[in-house]
Amino acid sequence: MFYVIGLGLCDEKDITVRGLEAVKSCSRIYLEAYTSILMVNKDRLEAFYGKQLIIADRDMVELESDEILRDASTENVAFLVVGDPFGATTHTDLLLRARDLQIPTQIIHNASILNAVGCSGLQLYSFGQTVSLVFFTDTWKPDSFYDRIAENAKLGLHTLMLLDIKVKEQSEENLARGRKIYEPPRYMSILTAVNQLLEIESIRKEGILDGDSTLAIALSRVGSIPLGDETTNDDDGAQRIVAGTLSDLQAQPESVFGQPLHSLIIAGKKLHEMEAIYAGAFAVNQENWNRIANKTS
Repeated sequence: MFYVIGLGLCDEKDITVRGLEAVKSCSRIYLEAYTSILMVNKDRLEAFYGKQLIIADRDMVELESDEILRDASTENVAFLVVGDPFGATTHTDLLLRARDLQIPTQIIHNASILNAVGCSGLQLYSFGQTVSLVFFTDTWKPDSFYDRIAENAKLGLHTLMLLDIKVKEQSEENLARGRKIYEPPRYMSILTAVNQLLEIESIRKEGILDGDSTLAIALSRVGSIPLGDETTNDDDGAQRIVAGTLSDLQAQPESVFGQPLHSLIIAGKKLHEMEAIYAGAFAVNQENWNRIANKTS
């Protein structure tokens, strides 16, 4: 059996009972480590599961799927995914390859940012298309996300933005020279995301992302203990939610948003009264939030 098992969002204890039982039955266990990350290291997972894990980076998943699926028709093999198994197309591709090889598969679901985003106070059924925001370079500033936000906005829907992570990436020079030298991990911050959004608005000029009137909610480390809810040894590892206009968020120091991973919500133009009140509790400028939210409610 080939298992694809969701690990949830925070630490080793987020795995489901069914998922843990499957892990303990497996002879080989791969930990996918490039589409997202947990908030604990591999050693913590191994200690809790009582099993050794094999790190599966992008190259292994995309180029060595045969090795991952080896003998899965006669023994149990697991592929562990942060969040839910269907959070990335790569995981679907791996399942299709297993199907082609007539290997039996089983999916074990878990929480992902796509449902945990409800912690913002915005209703899940009011979200439209989810988009990804990548790091811009001097020569590459893709803006397709802008069109998706515009489409959502026309329907009054919220947009969840998944911010870029760079893990085990090579510089252009090292890639060109074939050198297996990797850059340090990079995780897009809320301030970088807001600046990029406003940069594209300044180019497109369609009024979709106005700094002073577009409401947004910044999320960090969703799934961990919310800041202030319980005593924690590391407040920097706590879940944080910060709301305001794009300009409000842009004016905040980096430390306000907590540690990565981060996500950003662009609120729709038709906030329900309950959404406005709940999310407003996280606003950096309560008066400003209420004034704008009341216009959209």
